[in-house]
Parts: sequence; C-alpha cells; structure tokens
Amino acid sequence: MRIPSKQKCFEFICEMEMMDHIVAHSILVCRVALLLVNRLTSTGETLDRDLVQASALLHDITKTRSFKTGEIHSETGCQLLSERGFPEIGDIVRQHVTLDAYFPSDAVTETEIVNYADKRVLHDRVVSLDDRMDYILERYGKTDAIREKIIQLWEKSKEMETRIFKDLPVQPRDVENIIGRDGYTADMAAYQKICAETKRVRS
Repeated sequence: MRIPSKQKCFEFICEMEMMDHIVAHSILVCRVALLLVNRLTSTGETLDRDLVQASALLHDITKTRSFKTGEIHSETGCQLLSERGFPEIGDIVRQHVTLDAYFPSDAVTETEIVNYADKRVLHDRVVSLDDRMDYILERYGKTDAIREKIIQLWEKSKEMETRIFKDLPVQPRDVENIIGRDGYTADMAAYQKICAETKRVRS
C-alpha cells in the first residue's frame, strides 16, 4: 500500500488549489483523527497512523473544484486518489461523509476515525457532534427528506462516538482542549511554506 507523506499531501493540496478555509478544516480533521489513533493505539487497538493522516488531510481534495462542477466530492476524491496510485486512501475518502457499513466489526477502523473526525470539525474549530449537526441541517436540510437523512446519519455518528470513546480515559468534550491551537498553527505554517515553494518551482 502506497501512502503519501504529510509533505506530499500538502503539495497535492496546493496543486489542487484548495481554498484556505478547506485547508484549515482538513488540517484540523487530521489532528483530531491522529489524537484518536494515538489514544486508541494505547488501549491495544491496531491502526495505521500514516493511512489515517493522509486520508484525513486529503478527504476534501476535490471539494474546492466541486463548487464549480457540482460533482460529489467524496466520489471524485476517491477517483482522483485511486488514479494517483492511492486506492486505499481513496476508499476512505469516498466514505468520509457516509460509511458503506456501520460497525462491521468490534475493532474501530481507520475509515471510521476519519469519518468521525470530519464530523467534529466546523471550518477551523473543533465542535460537538450536535453543533456540527445544527450547522449541516441549516445549510443542507432544504427538504424534509434531506433533513431526515441527516438526522439518521447523525444517530449513527453518535453511536460511533460512543464506540470510539468507550475505553478511552477522555470524553468527546475534551478533544478541543487536548489538541489546542499550537500544532494546528504549526501545520498551517508548514503547508503555506511548502505551497509557496511548490508554486515557485512550477513558475
């Protein structure tokens, strides 16, 4: 399995001309996901940290483009990453909005972690699942059918939250304070430096 480094992910994000607020969101989703990987690994879970890192950073890789094209960014992100030689990452990206199957085994998976982490980040802030759902309902719940689908999805997400945290010594509400802002700021600075260098080389 091929997995791009953090630097390669940043270069790819820059190449795709991702909007700054989506970059910020992706970096924070990655930080939430890696926090969970670290905590779960300490309890004996077996998880691929590099796979989670790359998948979280690249989960919205085609979202900026989707605003113009109307494409479903989870699907086209999967396609793009698969074409680049990263099918395993593409499969996680495809499922970052809705999982193919919920709780197929007792073990928490990398796909579940990225899916959950995405639902804990609103723009560049870690928020509760309830706060994120309120935002999603307001922005996308234009019909009763859509609202019902969103609510059903969130019920599954709440179950997943319980599943992820059941053996951890921390609670979902603790995530924001544990992560802090220093690491996020450093990652954003690293991305901006890499992106500037990437653009300089291409010009």
